[in-house]
Amino acid sequence: MFYESAAAFALLLPFGVWHYLRWETECIAKKQREFQEQFREAIQSLSSSMRVGYSVENAMKETKRDLSLLYKEDAAIQREFTHMVRQIYLQVPMEQIMEDWSGRVEQEDVRNFVNVFVMARKSGGNMLGIIKNTTDQIRDKLEVRAEIETMLAARKYEFKVMSAIPFGMIAYMKISFPEFMEILYGNPLGIGVMSVCLGIYFGAYMLGERIVNIEV
Repeated sequence: MFYESAAAFALLLPFGVWHYLRWETECIAKKQREFQEQFREAIQSLSSSMRVGYSVENAMKETKRDLSLLYKEDAAIQREFTHMVRQIYLQVPMEQIMEDWSGRVEQEDVRNFVNVFVMARKSGGNMLGIIKNTTDQIRDKLEVRAEIETMLAARKYEFKVMSAIPFGMIAYMKISFPEFMEILYGNPLGIGVMSVCLGIYFGAYMLGERIVNIEV
């Protein structure tokens, strides 16, 4: 019995580790999506402040005040703008502040915005037009993602159910027909066959993940 349990554990351990790493990756992706939405709100507020005549530095301060009404102090965008406003008070050049921000958050939208922002700042380009264009791009991206997630919601649920069925069947067989499970896990041939089956299942699971998770 101990040998059988140890063999089953050894077979399932790699999948468990991979699943945990996948879950951790999904948590990071979720936080990035949340920050993307927060970033969109921030540059919309920045655009509104600049439209009424504020300089970029003062518009950043006004944006920080607006964000304080929308998000808690521990929100990612709040921490970033708090840090940037402090740098403004320390007379750090705005270009350096923005470039440091891009390096910290490592977000594609922020990086693209900062690159164009810095170039326009140095060359005297249309700042309001740049901010509006960035806002429109992020809004379109979020809308497309929401539509895709709505269409795939049922398929993702079905995929999760189907992924759990093999483990449910193994648990049922182990409880109802322990002698059959001993044949599968109690000898080298059975372990080899089940290892191949687990590999096929693992490959199918990864393929399913790629199908139902579409990045925008």
